Amino acid sequence: MTTLTAIADVQNTPDNRNLPIDKVGIKNIRHPVRVRDRSAGEQHTIATFNMYVNLPHNFKGTHMSRFVELLNTHEREITVNTFKDILTSMRTTLDAESGHIEMSFPYFINKTAPISSVQSLLDYDVTLVGDVSEKETVMTIKVVVPVTSLCPCSKEISDFGAHNQRSHVTVTARTCSFVWIEDLIDVVESQSSCEIYGLLKRPDEKFVTEKAYQNPKFVEDMVRDVAACLNKDPRIDAYRIESENFESIHNHSAYALIEKGF
Repeated sequence: MTTLTAIADVQNTPDNRNLPIDKVGIKNIRHPVRVRDRSAGEQHTIATFNMYVNLPHNFKGTHMSRFVELLNTHEREITVNTFKDILTSMRTTLDAESGHIEMSFPYFINKTAPISSVQSLLDYDVTLVGDVSEKETVMTIKVVVPVTSLCPCSKEISDFGAHNQRSHVTVTARTCSFVWIEDLIDVVESQSSCEIYGLLKRPDEKFVTEKAYQNPKFVEDMVRDVAACLNKDPRIDAYRIESENFESIHNHSAYALIEKGF
């Protein structure tokens, strides 16, 4: 007959340093997720999770295993729609006053080249961020969109040509109703010098080169033009727009940020 003996719960023992911890939990754990796709219904991808709760001053530690158990309870059924439920469950399960989850994943869009119509996948980095407390739950979405930017100054002062570069425009948005990931990507790409593609044939390369030349944008232009579009979208409560140009004629980046409501 096996005798069960009590195992000490060290995390629940008192701590006398009187120092609460703002965030404690696990980082960089990967898990399968399903994400709603505007064109295909949904797509399966792998997300990296950071999961934290607060810890009152009188407890020595939190129960790290419960974060992993929470993810595995959902197995492969984690979706953007259930993300809020996971956030709420985490706070309840760990008996915390507040909780924070970041879910980062690559998101793929099938893009069609402008002239040849050849199709290829392009990946975008997406992060869902959730903060929960006794008073409220706040959800934000962050999308990193790679685009082409062409320098207006270079075009103006040069007898021929202009320097261009690949840029990352990052939109972080707090929404009051559902917004497709593609909706945010479309806004950014429409305001760039030219969008980029996974695969281009020579006629396509000619087209995107000339399009960028006809639409020069400073890094400042990029964030202002995207902000002007988001200001017209009633679904967006708050936003932060960042643009980083990986300069082709300098060993540094150009950067701009504009935000509203945060």
